[in-house]
Amino acid sequence: MPKTPNRLINEKSPYLLQHAYNPVEWYPWGEEAFAKARSEDKPIFLSIGYSTCHWCHVMEHESFENEETAALMNEHFVCIKVDREERPDVDKVYMAAVQTMTGSGGWPLSLFLTPDLKPFYGGTYFPPGDAYGRPGFSTVLKRINEVYRQEKEKVIESGDQLIAYLQQQPQRDFQRGDARRSGELSDALLKKTYHQFAASYDERFGGFGTGPKFPRPVVLNFLFRYFAWTKLKMAPEASEKEALTMALSTLQAMARGGMYDHIGGGFHRYAVDGQWRVPHFEKMLYDQAQLICSYLDAFQITHDEFYAAVARETIEYVLRDLTDLRGGFFSAEDADSSVPENPSQKSEGAFYLWTKEEVARLLGNDRRAELFCRYYGIEQSGNALVEHHLVADAQGEFTGKNILYQPFAMNDVAAQFSLDEAEVREIVTKGKSVLLGARLRRPRPHCDDKILTDWNGLMISALAKASQILDEPRYAEAAVRAAEFIFSTMYDPKTKMFLHRYRDGDAQFEAHLDDYAFMIQAALDLYEATFDVRWLTFAFDLQGTQIALFWDSAEGGFFDTSGKDKTILLRQKEEYDGAEPSGNSVAAMNMIRLSRLSDDDVLRAKVEKTLKYFASSLEQAPQVMPQMIAAIALFLAAPQHIVIAGRKNAADTKAFLHVLHRHFLSGKILLVVDKEEDGSLIFEKLPFTKEMKQIDGKATAYICENYACNLPTNDIKVFEELLERSSL
Repeated sequence: MPKTPNRLINEKSPYLLQHAYNPVEWYPWGEEAFAKARSEDKPIFLSIGYSTCHWCHVMEHESFENEETAALMNEHFVCIKVDREERPDVDKVYMAAVQTMTGSGGWPLSLFLTPDLKPFYGGTYFPPGDAYGRPGFSTVLKRINEVYRQEKEKVIESGDQLIAYLQQQPQRDFQRGDARRSGELSDALLKKTYHQFAASYDERFGGFGTGPKFPRPVVLNFLFRYFAWTKLKMAPEASEKEALTMALSTLQAMARGGMYDHIGGGFHRYAVDGQWRVPHFEKMLYDQAQLICSYLDAFQITHDEFYAAVARETIEYVLRDLTDLRGGFFSAEDADSSVPENPSQKSEGAFYLWTKEEVARLLGNDRRAELFCRYYGIEQSGNALVEHHLVADAQGEFTGKNILYQPFAMNDVAAQFSLDEAEVREIVTKGKSVLLGARLRRPRPHCDDKILTDWNGLMISALAKASQILDEPRYAEAAVRAAEFIFSTMYDPKTKMFLHRYRDGDAQFEAHLDDYAFMIQAALDLYEATFDVRWLTFAFDLQGTQIALFWDSAEGGFFDTSGKDKTILLRQKEEYDGAEPSGNSVAAMNMIRLSRLSDDDVLRAKVEKTLKYFASSLEQAPQVMPQMIAAIALFLAAPQHIVIAGRKNAADTKAFLHVLHRHFLSGKILLVVDKEEDGSLIFEKLPFTKEMKQIDGKATAYICENYACNLPTNDIKVFEELLERSSL
């Protein structure tokens, strides 16, 4: 008998559509649901998740597909489903509420609200039945209904008090007095941040803490910039010289561990153990984008091809598997997929796991297959158990299966098999190609194909940087194509405002701070990749819109939302650089770059006010916002402009740029002044560039620090010597 769809059937979100045939009478977030709750005097059950969330799938199967549980939900509650990626504004309010109530958060996020949307009880995943001293979901539903009916006034009062508390509190549990003071911007804050990370660094396995281990590229961003800063700004203490080692070791461990997809490229969401061995298999666009940038930074600093190769493979994964035909980038791929031998059954990691027999059969069951298995840690009994017999396979899904990782260096494997490294590399490369072909015949994980403005901004930046550092024009072409897609489908040139989500021909939802901040960053990076002045124009226009919508003129910094949607009960400022950088951290970086592109004192004052607003918190807990600390380091450094006077596409201009991109100069402002093509905007913003001309008709470089320029040169060797002595 066919199932009857609920109201989610008319939505575009893949996550909401996954629940469209649940027996739960789901509503999307909106006035229809709110009005029903008010008119029937029912509490709201709010469930927030996303389409590639493993435990969201588990709770759906156990509870939301269960007829008896659904009947309880439908009788006593108005049930609302929200895609956290589509509505981050809703998610942030109720995540803050659950974190305040329980001390932790995550997805699925499960809350009970009064009809006026105020939360009074919440948690994350609830098991279907009572177990391990915890109430099951059905028990919670019955108890909440009883409490609401019998003690409604207390419930309403509790919701009012929680919202009032959150409105008065800074996010992420920073401890402050009643009044927020403006913090100081100093070198000491950078040193304190470094030592906080050094204290939690895992010298044995890389990363920070003991596990599970998450990639947090913002930490690596800070460490690379701290390394450069200590070299140039002071005589570093012995311990502070380890900033580079910490970052590089972490990147090596991630790329050699099971969190990296050695066959198809790209990174999984996190490792469930402390050794980066066993991943949670979903793949997120924002992880790929940021980690590409981290590996590019490492390559610029070390010139070690290992880091460039990881960046290239991750880019190729995104271009192959996460790219829309029109150029935008999809959001994620699921951890779960159908088991090849039983397509009706889904299992975490099924797309990525291998038995030794299967690998040997595919590779010819000979010495080459044995070498490949040795190189990737493939064992007859499977390798999902980590050291000390800590079982990472809690669901029993990996039994007898192998997660590819690299326990040995290539030269060690070469010695074991009496081969040279070139021969080992050839065997491994051919083996990866064979396994990729075999894997493509397996059922693919679900792809969340919605296109988000903010995450696309991160990926555009990554491709723009990769095109420069790896000297690959194809990456710049992909970045431009994606940006043009976003601006053509999700941007109104009259209002200069974005929408947040595009899917299946539909663009919807007001954009928030992250959308603007990440796209301004993308526009600035696109200019440096293409020297097309239209991207600078977009960056300045978007910065104006961002200030108009989100700027807090009283205290500084930016609110996450514009305040137009009155169903969003809290107007917050994100104060945590987590899996993604906060909008405020990226906005601070952007405003520094834009102020130095325009010599704009008003914008510079807004930067300083923003940094000082957050510095008051960071003095106590600097590790929570490493990207903001990196912005402070940039702000404290002298402005640096590198201007190439020459034709944009001329060979001599490209030669200067090729040398430039071999150097890690994270704070530079890069301009190409082509008198025959453009210059109006650049000359308007930075009049001193009008005087920068070619010498003897050749491309000529000008390196300026704090608006004082070295003598111009058209000699590549002199240019490189000047760069070697340059600052951040």
